[in-house]
Amino acid sequence: MTPLSTLKPILGDISAFTINSPDLEASLSFYQKLGFREVMRSDFPFPFIQVTDDAILIMLRKANEPYISLTYYVKDAGTIAAELEKKGIRFVSKPKANDFVQRYLFQSPDGMNISIVGVPDGFSKPMGKTMLTMDQADYFKPETYTNKTAGMFGEFAQPVADLEKSIEFWQKIGFTAISKFASPHPWAILSDGLSIVGLHQAKHFDSPTITFFASDMKTKIDAIKQPGLACKEMGSGNVVLTTPEQQKIFLFKMGM
Repeated sequence: MTPLSTLKPILGDISAFTINSPDLEASLSFYQKLGFREVMRSDFPFPFIQVTDDAILIMLRKANEPYISLTYYVKDAGTIAAELEKKGIRFVSKPKANDFVQRYLFQSPDGMNISIVGVPDGFSKPMGKTMLTMDQADYFKPETYTNKTAGMFGEFAQPVADLEKSIEFWQKIGFTAISKFASPHPWAILSDGLSIVGLHQAKHFDSPTITFFASDMKTKIDAIKQPGLACKEMGSGNVVLTTPEQQKIFLFKMGM
């Protein structure tokens, strides 16, 4: 296993999930029930609320159309974008000269949105532990989880058509394959030391999905259902949540 301390992200200094929300307050309430808290909000340059569970950061952005992306924040987004272009990365959109927010958007071979955003000081990186940064002996000790409600953040899961082709792309943008498996389908976990992406050559889901794991997931799901979060059973103690923004969140049970 590649030591995480040797991985150096090239896309930015802070990563987050950017999610469009038609109703910011409804979205905030949903994520609070999953163990998140509000850390920042503003109406400029557009209405947004940032939430965190101290392991991951989510940017809830006021907009009606469904959208989710893996976003990197960095002061000099233009320089990072220029280096990526030299590697053959093609941008779906680039900022105009007079745009207040400098946002560069590109996509993985399987359509995952990835954005690089130039931001001033003020955004903070969550310092809590994810599954990759935890001691594996603590996986079955729920009291050690950063997020006591939803469990350990494990991956931003992405369905892919060709695992090897997808791995090549992610390596180009600074990720390393931490683990790779052939069963129950071809899949791999990749990280750049900042984000964790799971690539799954599978058909049981069809969009990028934030994924949590816990050894006591049944207890957590029972507690989460109380505030009114609808869970769709997936079998083996696993469920999928649908957020107010129509995104999906997996809650998976860790097995011994």
